[in-house]
Amino acid sequence: MVELLQNIVEALNNSHPIIQFCTYLSLFFIAIIILLVIYLKNLRDRLRIKGRIEATYKKKYEAELIEYLYADDDKNNNLQQQQIITYFKKSSENRLKRKLIIATFLKLKNEISGETSDAIQNLYYQTGLIDSATSKLKSKKWDTVARAIRELTLFEIKEAHDEIIQLINHPKKEVRNEIQKYLVKLFRFDGLEFLNVLENPLSEWDQIQLLEILNKFNNLEVPDMNNWLQSTNNSVLSFTLKLAKIYNQYGVKDEIIALFNHADIQIRIEAINVVAHLGIYEAVAVLKEDYFTRSLDEQIAFFKMMEEMAVPDDIPFVRDHIENENFFIRISVMKILNLITVDDDNTFKINTTATDFTIDKDLTIAS
Repeated sequence: MVELLQNIVEALNNSHPIIQFCTYLSLFFIAIIILLVIYLKNLRDRLRIKGRIEATYKKKYEAELIEYLYADDDKNNNLQQQQIITYFKKSSENRLKRKLIIATFLKLKNEISGETSDAIQNLYYQTGLIDSATSKLKSKKWDTVARAIRELTLFEIKEAHDEIIQLINHPKKEVRNEIQKYLVKLFRFDGLEFLNVLENPLSEWDQIQLLEILNKFNNLEVPDMNNWLQSTNNSVLSFTLKLAKIYNQYGVKDEIIALFNHADIQIRIEAINVVAHLGIYEAVAVLKEDYFTRSLDEQIAFFKMMEEMAVPDDIPFVRDHIENENFFIRISVMKILNLITVDDDNTFKINTTATDFTIDKDLTIAS
């Protein structure tokens, strides 16, 4: 065997340099593959062992939690509950165990409601897990901060409000997003107070998420939106206009009309659309006065608004645009004129859909 290896080495040394290079390169890759196979096998074994350990701890924590929740109020059981609290508190000092404890609490909290759910939240306080989460809010790692806020949101910890609101202008978008969801989920419309101090853009996706959260709650008292409609943050203005439209906030009509002169064209167009939805007729005269100084998109939005809000007095203005160069404006003009026509005696009338029609009873319905 040794002689065979010596012959192979000697033949390799006497071979062409390219053959030598390819051989050494192949041996190098073979060695790497072998090392990777060994590493992956060890990794799989470790993960399997970790999974078994986690499953064991989860069962243990679930059993302890259920025993805590359903213990009676007698003296012995109160002592047992205190022992369980101490056990959870000591276990939570380990990072992995703390993660499993939190997962166990949340799993049961999401499956039940009422007093039992409140008991789990109270246990979260007693075990000191809340202190661990709030301390992470000061971390320099943004992902640690984001996870801590998400945890406080899931456990509905309102006491962390003052610490969290201070981070609303955090440089990382992910952290800001978690803060916004925390505030709105726990404080509803009152949580939108962050709009007063928000400096960073509120993306369309963020706005959709916040609106979806608010939509889950009924009988919400809508706060005063005046300050938000005067914000220097365009994304805040856009979001507030959506709120005004969805919750029919006619009371802020003056602030919305004031946005017709905003520097950003998109804000102006959104304001026109909200006016059309709310039926603020005072806005028609304002837009007619400086119609020709506005952009084409604004003019289109204005005529789209007039389709819903035009009155007989607007006919002369509308007729002046019957041959407008823009196709969409001409379409709107035709719709308006079709809705409002002039009789022979120079009186206006509003056209409505005819309601008296006959049905051919001989028609059959195919099945």
